[in-house]
Amino acid sequence: VGYLVLPDKDNACTGIDNIAEAITLLELNNWDLVIYLFIYLFLLTSNFSSESSQTTPYGPHSQAATGPGGAAPAGPASSSSSSSYSGSPSCPVLPSRHIVERQPRMLHFRVEYRQRSVEVVLEESSTVGEIKQILETELQIPMSKMQLKGWKSGDVLDSTLLRTLHLPKNNSLYVLTPDITPSASTSQNSALQETLNQNFLLVITHREAQRDYNLHFPGTKTIQEVKRNVSDLTNIPVRHQQWDGWPASASDDSMTLAASGISFPCHHLSVCRRSSPANAQEQTEECTDVHMVSDSEGDDFEDASEFGVDEAEIFGMGSSGCRKSPMMPENCENEGEALLHFTSEFSTRYGDCHPVFFIGSLEAASQEAFYGKARDRKLLAIYLHNDESVLSNVFCSQMMCAESIVSYLSQNFTTWAWDVTKEANKARLLTMCTRHFGSVVAQTIRTYKTDQFPLLLIVMGKRTSNEVLNVIQGNTTVDELMMRLMGAMEIFTAQQQEDIKDEDEREAREMVKREQDEAYRLSLEADRKKREAQEREEAEQVRLEQIRKEQEEEREAIRLSLEQALPPEPSEEGGEPISKLRIRTPSGEFLERRFLGGCKLQVLFDFVASKGYPSDEFKLLTTFPRRNITQLEPASTLLEAKLFPQETLFLEARE
Repeated sequence: VGYLVLPDKDNACTGIDNIAEAITLLELNNWDLVIYLFIYLFLLTSNFSSESSQTTPYGPHSQAATGPGGAAPAGPASSSSSSSYSGSPSCPVLPSRHIVERQPRMLHFRVEYRQRSVEVVLEESSTVGEIKQILETELQIPMSKMQLKGWKSGDVLDSTLLRTLHLPKNNSLYVLTPDITPSASTSQNSALQETLNQNFLLVITHREAQRDYNLHFPGTKTIQEVKRNVSDLTNIPVRHQQWDGWPASASDDSMTLAASGISFPCHHLSVCRRSSPANAQEQTEECTDVHMVSDSEGDDFEDASEFGVDEAEIFGMGSSGCRKSPMMPENCENEGEALLHFTSEFSTRYGDCHPVFFIGSLEAASQEAFYGKARDRKLLAIYLHNDESVLSNVFCSQMMCAESIVSYLSQNFTTWAWDVTKEANKARLLTMCTRHFGSVVAQTIRTYKTDQFPLLLIVMGKRTSNEVLNVIQGNTTVDELMMRLMGAMEIFTAQQQEDIKDEDEREAREMVKREQDEAYRLSLEADRKKREAQEREEAEQVRLEQIRKEQEEEREAIRLSLEQALPPEPSEEGGEPISKLRIRTPSGEFLERRFLGGCKLQVLFDFVASKGYPSDEFKLLTTFPRRNITQLEPASTLLEAKLFPQETLFLEARE
């Protein structure tokens, strides 16, 4: 649409300054932009009669819409311009400005919620919130508890204008209500919601290549998105795909897999390239497919050369303007230096939050990813950058720098990058790919056009060769990129488990062989080691016994010294205050003794130690309330410790 409506009137192609008018013109011509512009430019340089002037595009260089002097043309020609036109798709239909203004572009939405489906039709000047208001009335769900999902650009605000989302005419959405728990009576209504949360396995057979692809998709994925993913794998554009195996209920490509009626958990399909259309009906269907693809992927104008029109000249994509520093110098001899320059320039443009690019040659990256221990192997992600593609900046800033993508690549992939903007660098890459992965990979890269870059190749190492699991183009979203990375990881994990099993079995066989080789030597040394061990054990027992005796003798000497150092036990007839203590030992016996009330606690501790219960091994506790006397200051008196006139204590071993 931007090619029809430009803010700079000097560079405008048609002079149309209203985006709604441009969209309407494209819809009337089956969204075939190249044909429309080519014929417009051709007609602009030709002289037409007043009869044909009613179908000439209006603009700053044409007076067909208003007539000479700005007056509207009258007569039959004027009335014929307001009638509907149903001509060939190759002939552009250009209605007058008055008809366009009375026919705003309408958007159709199919919204699924559990087992219900609501059709909503709104002008593209409406907001997302207006869709929710209609759904609130239809579904009886408060807007505050409603999450409207399925937008290709991710989650959007209620105030977002539909026009700014650049949506196709037909759209498929679904509603989530995580805060509303379905009751038992409405459990059947949640069947569709559960199906949306399920993962489907699509076994897709590419008939020309005679190859099967096992692809996992969530139930929220639409049929159109599946076809785009298959286009990346098979290099068959969506509009050229011919499918077998879809159920009759899957009549609309905007339907989700959950609502399409395919088998769960596995469904078989086949695809091939559609042959050239033989009649006008097939041409109309092909144009419809082009319309569906153009809204999400961008138009692929591979037939523009038939008209001899240079797309760069039509769309103003010349080489003039400010040039950024190249991501990689041309003809750099050292691949490591080239990757260092690429990483530095990538960080300068898009920030430091990006995947860790492997610094070294492609061969070294392959060795790092594929040829270590089976448990340490990773997938190899090859990022191919092209500054001449309009998708490069968006892909790098929004996909490659997304935290979730960066984290997932860092944990599970060895990421290697190369810049193919310069032909010399691209030729060098193709040579490296041919050497390490074979000519098929190099040929696959050659088939991609500049506007399909950047590319992310997911390569898995095998026993005898390396296989490219997936080629991800630049026209994707973060969620889709993550889903395809996880899909490749599932395939790799299954292969890795087999490799680990084989490696473990091989190591086990080698271990048995080594054990057999050393069995004879070990048998000769076994008796000697046994004798030496027995001698060491006996010597150790003697040493431990000697140590134990020495410790017992030392403890006995300490006990006797403490016993001799104790002051004499005071008599009860003395005039001084007497404290009578009764101490229960861990064996159940009791120790009784009289102490002077002004006696230090250290004397009590020495008395207990003299009986074989040193304070570093036993605690002295009161019965009630429970107090640990050994934690008190030894210089304190029995009176200060409240062990007067009598007290019953007990001994407890320290832990």
